Amino acid sequence: MNKGRLEAFSDGVLAVIITIMVLEMHSPRGTSLAALRPVLPIFLVYALSFIHIGIYWNNHHHLLHATQRVNGATLWANLHLLFWLSLVPFTTAWMGENHLDSWPFALYGIVLLLAGVAYYILTQALMRLHGQNSTLAASIGSDRKGKMSIAIYAVSILMAFVHPWTAAAGYAIVAIMWLIPDRRIERKLAE
Repeated sequence: MNKGRLEAFSDGVLAVIITIMVLEMHSPRGTSLAALRPVLPIFLVYALSFIHIGIYWNNHHHLLHATQRVNGATLWANLHLLFWLSLVPFTTAWMGENHLDSWPFALYGIVLLLAGVAYYILTQALMRLHGQNSTLAASIGSDRKGKMSIAIYAVSILMAFVHPWTAAAGYAIVAIMWLIPDRRIERKLAE
């Protein structure tokens, strides 16, 4: 199967996810700079979530760029990823409105963790389809950064019950790790 429809559908879903997140943000009451103070936590969580969605979009683009075709298993794996990413607006809103509460911070991390696992499953499905000697498989390699991200999410979820802001710092660390797009695929395609 051609990968074009999967790419277009995924791009559309990710655009809707970002739109829903920004629509959840409400303007402050009042016209002074002090009126912004209550919405600052919501804005910070929105920014973190926007970055995470942007990272998934960017890496998804790179992943599919190294792909020649898709099959039913990869379509389902992709939908699995999009499902978890579609929950980001809900958890973003809940965490932003209830800053310093453990469960919103933990659930936000659980959704990020499961999105990370779903992305891993998608890459594995694509590598099975293209073979272990493919450009894609050579580009992904052992995926140390992906596995490290999942571990940081898991620790951060536990930290949400000890100190929620430490959990948020863990989620931010993963985002910082992935801000620079995964260049392994670009290097392999350039060869």
